[in-house]
Amino acid sequence: MTERFDLLIRGATVMDGTGSPGYAADVGVRGDRIVNIGALTQARAELEIDAHGKVAAPGFIDAHTHDDRLLISGPEMTPKVSQGVSCVISGNCGISLAPAPTGVPAPLIPPLDLLDDEGAWFRFPSFGAYIEELRARPPAINCAPLVGHTTLRVVTLDDVSRPATSAEIAQMRGLIQEALASGAIGVSTGLYYEPAAAAPTEEVIEICRPLREFGGLYVTHMRNEGERIIDALEESFRIGREVGVPVVISHHKVAGSANHGRSEQTLAFIEQHMRAQRIGLDCYPYSASSTVLSAERVANASRVLVTWSKPHPEHSGKDLAQVARQMGVTKLEAVARLLPAGAIYFSMDERDVQRILAFAPTMIGSDGLPHDAFPHPRLWATFPRVLGHYSRELGLFPLEQAVHKMTGLTARTFGLEDRGVLRVGAFADVTVFDPSTVDEVATYENPMAPSKGIEAVVVNGTVAWRDGRATGARAGRVLTRKSDADSG
Repeated sequence: MTERFDLLIRGATVMDGTGSPGYAADVGVRGDRIVNIGALTQARAELEIDAHGKVAAPGFIDAHTHDDRLLISGPEMTPKVSQGVSCVISGNCGISLAPAPTGVPAPLIPPLDLLDDEGAWFRFPSFGAYIEELRARPPAINCAPLVGHTTLRVVTLDDVSRPATSAEIAQMRGLIQEALASGAIGVSTGLYYEPAAAAPTEEVIEICRPLREFGGLYVTHMRNEGERIIDALEESFRIGREVGVPVVISHHKVAGSANHGRSEQTLAFIEQHMRAQRIGLDCYPYSASSTVLSAERVANASRVLVTWSKPHPEHSGKDLAQVARQMGVTKLEAVARLLPAGAIYFSMDERDVQRILAFAPTMIGSDGLPHDAFPHPRLWATFPRVLGHYSRELGLFPLEQAVHKMTGLTARTFGLEDRGVLRVGAFADVTVFDPSTVDEVATYENPMAPSKGIEAVVVNGTVAWRDGRATGARAGRVLTRKSDADSG
């Protein structure tokens, strides 16, 4: 009897997301699950994908995104699905689109304006209302959302330049409880940013207390990624220990020329603490960061590109030094005229980037900013750049390990059950790519371009990307965390 499937991927080299060597097989899908992997030469399917000479991997999971709004305003998710991503972790760096029980005061203060510079999208009175919107109007890919501490401070405190009172801590804790009960997988902080920088460690610990009950994660853009980075790591680990939950260090880096080379120290420090508590980390494959424009950040960068400017949109994509010359002012005066604005900062050493990427526990995250007028190319190119530039060209790690860093490792760290692996019974999130051609196309000069070599992307058994374009399918789901997955 001929075995029949809804979808059959034929002739692939299967890299299953565990880091194990690839092997030749066909992959059979029924509904939203993988039901057979092997030599399925006699099988038939409603839809077949010829993957001879190609790799079939689990759909890539972007460990660090700011896609909260894009999931609603651009549900085709082209920047992500075009590079093989089938799931995003949203709500990072303390910035989530919800909850906003009474709205967000205008004008929006950085970094909330990275999600919405007008404030209209901060319209969800509860985290549950945001989740309901995603479920009612699904995007093309899956998402696993975090609730952001900075958002909570802005909607709770009348002055974010001070620590929260005990009453305000209780109020924020209640909002976190609602978010976790509604499906948030954890709490994120952005202690690096001004609206949260005034929060002492004890404030963060106390508002995060509900995480343990719900089995959530503590995910952090640390207070410092420069000269005080070890102090910031210790603070992050302390919060995890006192709350009793796993910690994820966001976009690990060492910034500023005075700190170049310190990744040897930070990785050894992280590895040491991993022996005593559960710690994860992610990294993007670039030596330039991107966030809101500020004079302090400009001072620590060797080069700055403007990604957007509210009063001067004509300067998006230009070098700050060029903008200053055109204005006839100093760079710092140009910054003042451009605000509110965003920028790309060249402040890291490539050797540190490679050392962090090659560290076995490091996941891959894009940290892309989808609403920038002229975004960092990481929004469109992160995953193919890892596969092409760092794995195939530089040989930083084998292809199977590269795939593991963006699939199985990420699913295990965030507790996404039956995701990030290709095995019978797992959800059918699959990316088919050409290992000989997969690579970035987006650059700093041309940042919004689909990558090469991504042949097909399947989300919950439905093809979302094929033949260089989105199919229009909207099969994405809101994923919740299995709280004991880390220790399983």
